[in-house]
Amino acid sequence: QLKLVESGGGLVQAGGSLRLSCAASGRTSGNYVMGWFRQAPGKDREFVAAISWSGGSKINTDSVKGRFTISRDNAKNTVFLQMNSLKPEDTAVYYCAGAYSGTYVPTVRRDQYAYWGQGTQVTVSS
Repeated sequence: QLKLVESGGGLVQAGGSLRLSCAASGRTSGNYVMGWFRQAPGKDREFVAAISWSGGSKINTDSVKGRFTISRDNAKNTVFLQMNSLKPEDTAVYYCAGAYSGTYVPTVRRDQYAYWGQGTQVTVSS
């Protein structure tokens, strides 16, 4: 089992920045692909970004390209999401996710992620 705990959310004005962190504990020896998803009120949970275990492969959704950057520090079992130039439409609960063992390539597919954190709220005011 992999336990994930997000932090770093909060209230920020449009154009501002936040850095989310996701600390992993438990069975951290697996070479997990890690991802970030978000869910706005009344909407489905959507993919934001994902990163391979080595950090050499990253993907993100078009709406955050050039603004959000995913990274990881395997020595500290932590994944980050740097969010710049935030917009009101980025307001959502952000979830960290760990993919099933044997998933080596970052994926947008929600059903490929076995482990989920509780989420952290990000609110961007206009």
